[in-house]
Amino acid sequence: MSIKNNNISIKVHSNFIRDRSLPENSIFLFSYDVVIKNHNLFDVQLLSRYWHIQDGNGVVEEVRGPGVIGLKPVIKSDGIFKYSSFCPIKTPFGVMKGSYKMRSTKEEVFEAKIATFILRANEYVN
Repeated sequence: MSIKNNNISIKVHSNFIRDRSLPENSIFLFSYDVVIKNHNLFDVQLLSRYWHIQDGNGVVEEVRGPGVIGLKPVIKSDGIFKYSSFCPIKTPFGVMKGSYKMRSTKEEVFEAKIATFILRANEYVN
């Protein structure tokens, strides 16, 4: 799913990682690939992230931190930044959503929302 806000579009695609999961111990590991595109006429820097992660039992975990994957990338005007990360949850189904705090070259700070996306291990979900 993609959402465009503050002229930033964010697409996320998730995958179940079967060989690194332990369903018998309620550990389901998902990877997610993110593509961030800056449609502004100026560069932006990704300062921090916020994730709202909810498993199939309704248990919520919130994650906040600086940058992504150890970086605070500058995304050029009309540029793209891609990265991959992962998330463990205790059920074969869940959802994630969140936001990035960004700063423009004009020193304006704004939020770019990340639309809800699904974490789903198809072979374990009816």
